[in-house]
Amino acid sequence: MGASPARPLNSSAQSLRWVYAGLLVQVCISAGTYLFAKRSMVELPPLTVVLWRFYLSGLVFAGMLALMPAPRLPPRHEWRRIFILGMLAGPVNQVFFFTGLARSPAAHGALLYALTPLGVYLLGLARGHEQASRRTLLGIATAFTGVVVLLLGRGLAEASGSVVGDLLILCAVVAWVVYTTEGKGFVAVHGPLRATTWCMLMSSVLMLPLAPFVMETERVMASSLAAKGGILYLGLLTSVVAYLLWYYALSKVSPARVAIFSNLQPAATALAAWALLDESLHWELAVGGGLVLLGVRLTQMAVAPPAPVTPLPSVQGRPAA
Repeated sequence: MGASPARPLNSSAQSLRWVYAGLLVQVCISAGTYLFAKRSMVELPPLTVVLWRFYLSGLVFAGMLALMPAPRLPPRHEWRRIFILGMLAGPVNQVFFFTGLARSPAAHGALLYALTPLGVYLLGLARGHEQASRRTLLGIATAFTGVVVLLLGRGLAEASGSVVGDLLILCAVVAWVVYTTEGKGFVAVHGPLRATTWCMLMSSVLMLPLAPFVMETERVMASSLAAKGGILYLGLLTSVVAYLLWYYALSKVSPARVAIFSNLQPAATALAAWALLDESLHWELAVGGGLVLLGVRLTQMAVAPPAPVTPLPSVQGRPAA
């Protein structure tokens, strides 16, 4: 069955204010992910950063699981779904993303991840989680246009990266799209805390086979405070706080209305680079950021058309009431 039609923002803003506030926090954390990941990978291999990130977040989620009231373990019939979601969120998404980011500029990664809302919307339509809406599609297209304008101002046209790196990041985007769309039903049943905890613990377990090859404990310990700080940021903020906020939002609104917020990340990254790295701001930030905000607004206000009503069959020659 399809998801129920989303209400327009102006009729539900009061009740959903914490959802959108949480998504804005998630956007800010995710924007910093690009900067901290790039900094850590200056000194450490991508897979080493990924492994330590998930081990750190796994310890946090294990502690959270120990403090949860029963049931702490998922029902037996959900293990297959947890395995798939954990594989998508951890080994598939992050390994592809980090190995791709090491070969391509961050701007390429931001542009490819801007395709996430469109992918979530189209997959949601195919899976019956979304209903067709011209305003939703217009909002997604407007936000994507804003991302392109913004990234052009940050040198996207001159930024060169390997085709292999871009393809790896695109694979990561596909994994994130599926994780977001398929996680909607899971989080609706078990709640965002348990759903995220079970999936991320599974991700950490699935990263274990990489440990003998990429753990490199001595190299990590000998790295700078900046590199270690990047791993802490990725492990605690990105993998714990941001993932929890993402599934929390999915428990309240449709996947497309959650995913559209990811297009705010390039603007947030540009602001973070200006504040932390003293990068200059361009007029494209105002124009592109404005288009992204407009696209987010349009998507949140979208109302799916009501399903056609099929008249009941007549009874004894009389039309149904």
